Amino acid sequence: MNRRSFIRDLGVSAGVLPFVSGLPGLQAASGSGALAKRLIIMFSPNGTVPEEFWPEVGEDGKVRYGRILKALEPWQQHVTTLRGVHNKVKGDGDQHMRGMSCLLTGEELFSGNIQGGGNTPAGWARNISIDQELKNFYQSQAATQTRFGSLELGVAVPNRADPWTRMSYAGPNQPVAPISDPDVMLSKLYGQMKDKDTLQSVIDLLNDDLKTVSRSLGSEDKALFDQHITLVRDIETELQRSDAQDELNHPIPDIDPEVEVLNDNTPRLSRMQIDLLVSAMANGMSHIGSLQFMRSVGQARMNWLGIDEGHHSLSHEPDKNKEAVEKLVKINEWFAGELAYLTKRLAETPEPGHSGTMLDHTLVIWLNELGKGNNHTHADIPFLTVGGKAHGIESGHHHQFDSVAHNRLWLSVAESMGHQMDTFGQAKLCEGGALAI
Repeated sequence: MNRRSFIRDLGVSAGVLPFVSGLPGLQAASGSGALAKRLIIMFSPNGTVPEEFWPEVGEDGKVRYGRILKALEPWQQHVTTLRGVHNKVKGDGDQHMRGMSCLLTGEELFSGNIQGGGNTPAGWARNISIDQELKNFYQSQAATQTRFGSLELGVAVPNRADPWTRMSYAGPNQPVAPISDPDVMLSKLYGQMKDKDTLQSVIDLLNDDLKTVSRSLGSEDKALFDQHITLVRDIETELQRSDAQDELNHPIPDIDPEVEVLNDNTPRLSRMQIDLLVSAMANGMSHIGSLQFMRSVGQARMNWLGIDEGHHSLSHEPDKNKEAVEKLVKINEWFAGELAYLTKRLAETPEPGHSGTMLDHTLVIWLNELGKGNNHTHADIPFLTVGGKAHGIESGHHHQFDSVAHNRLWLSVAESMGHQMDTFGQAKLCEGGALAI
């Protein structure tokens, strides 16, 4: 029997639908019964140092990391590097602008009046970004809807809006700003308490209907359904307490509101943001997230690494400047260390309500707007994935592709999330379909 027909014939409220959504006797389970998969996109700017980023594959087939990826060695079985993936989107805007705002959209920028360091001036992106596309896909289905369809977190992203600071787009000409202040993000996630009286009355209203449904079910369904009623009663008791808090799968991170959003505090702010992102996903608030470090052409001075020069200026130094190269390696080592911390947090957090860890059900992608800073290349963008076991991603490998467009990578990611698309962004750059990763 269909679940809607069942509650209609019983004459009970449609409010009980969420309680029967997983009962096998009512054929109400989702198509595959699979858990919702998560996606986190992590961005760092100004290119990498290819010689120290790309791993070597020995004759024995083993993947050996250079200096930049050393922090990820404990998680190497979960990591895959993707070389030979290029951003082939052309059009208006300088390399940094197109590198940043075409990175997740796979489409040209609009014409505009924002002048970069070269090329013609440009405006915002012409297309939705892949994270927002997947957000809309998940939010369109009851089984994967969340309170926040996506969460965009920043770390030291300056308070300005231009194509160098935005990689996520809700649609053409619709940039999405990341939140860089952990205190603001904490307030967004946990600051609003539900109206307890209203929620209490809803529970009271549903209780009689829930009992009616329970009496009409078979033994297997009844056992599952009664678990829901017990949960409702537990919540009801919790709400009656004056200091009631929503039941969370994962505790709220301890965020220090006294830490100001300053450059020197970046390491502390980064860990706060990562903790908040993992916490929010553990509590089912979102399945899609992004973590943006700084911005394209950013001049962050990473004093905590003993580096006084601006990041972008260093990235423009020639390869023969060994001191500058060494500093760029240290900067990218630090970004890799933050990714390692994110990986650790996901790996040590049990998958809420299921076996395994959050890392098993989360695909993390680390990327950059440039392959190399001093030549502004869009070739060999440093794409790297972590996790994705549930997505069908083969981890622990190094893939060498033959100059493929990054649009095809986004087709692969969408496919791994259950969203089948023939094209994303420029159709001509999708020829060959999804990459085999």
